[in-house]
Amino acid sequence: MKMEDVVFTHVGGLKTACIGRKQLVELIVNQISQYKVQSTPISPLTIFDSNGQGISIANSDPDFMKLLETADIIHADGQSVVAFSRMFSTTPIPERTPTTDTIHDIPLFDSSNIKHFLLGGKQSVVEKCANILDSKYSNFEIAGTHHGYFDESTEQQLIDTINNSGADILWVGLGKPKEQAFVVRNKSKLHVPVIITCGGCYNYITGDYKRAPEFMQKIGMEWLHRACTEPRKFMWRYITTNPHSIYCAWKHRTKA
Repeated sequence: MKMEDVVFTHVGGLKTACIGRKQLVELIVNQISQYKVQSTPISPLTIFDSNGQGISIANSDPDFMKLLETADIIHADGQSVVAFSRMFSTTPIPERTPTTDTIHDIPLFDSSNIKHFLLGGKQSVVEKCANILDSKYSNFEIAGTHHGYFDESTEQQLIDTINNSGADILWVGLGKPKEQAFVVRNKSKLHVPVIITCGGCYNYITGDYKRAPEFMQKIGMEWLHRACTEPRKFMWRYITTNPHSIYCAWKHRTKA
C-alpha cells in the first residue's frame, strides 16, 4: 500500500486513516523502500496515533490539534476510534491498529531487516525493550536507544545520534503531547524514513504494564483493564476523557 491509496475519514475532528494492521505495515515498509532509492533525502513519513484520550486533548488544546494535523498518518490506536467511525462516519475504520501490536507486526508481516531506534522512557526500560525485540525477531535490528529525559539544549546532539545510527524507523515514546511536539519540531532535521509515536509501548513489551486479556481488547475494554490494574495512573484519565471523547466524536459527525 502507498500513501495515495489510503482512504481517510474524520473521527473526533481528526483526519484518520481507514487502514488495518497489515496495511499499516505495508505503508511503513513501502516508505522505507522509497526512501532508500532516492538520490536526495525525502521527508520522513510521520505516524501519530489516535485514541479517546487523544481526541479529548486535541479538542481541548488547539496547539495539540495543530500538532496532530501535521501527521501524514493518524491511525486508530484505540478501539473507541474504530467504534466512533462506525457510528458517525460513512467510511468506517476496518480494525484497531494498536502501536503495541504494530511494533511486533512489522517483523511478523515483513521479512526484510529493518533498523529501529527506540527513544523515550527510562534508559533501563528502553534497553530492556530493545533486547526483548532483538532476541524475539531475527529481522528486528536495533540501531540505537535513548531515554526520554532530555531538554532542547541537548536535542541537536540526540538528533545527530539518531541520524548517524542508520535507523529506518524512529519510535518516539515521550507521551502526549511531548512526543508529537518533538516530531514536528525536528522532522526536517531527522534523516529517517519513518517516525512513529508510541507512548508507553516500551513498558508493555517489558511487562512493566500489563495488557488486557485478548477478549477485552477485542470488545474495546482495554482501557477498563488499565484503569483497574493501575488506578493511580489511568483512572482519572479515563473518567474525564472517555465521556468527552464521545461528545467530540458526536460533535464532529457531520465532518466525517
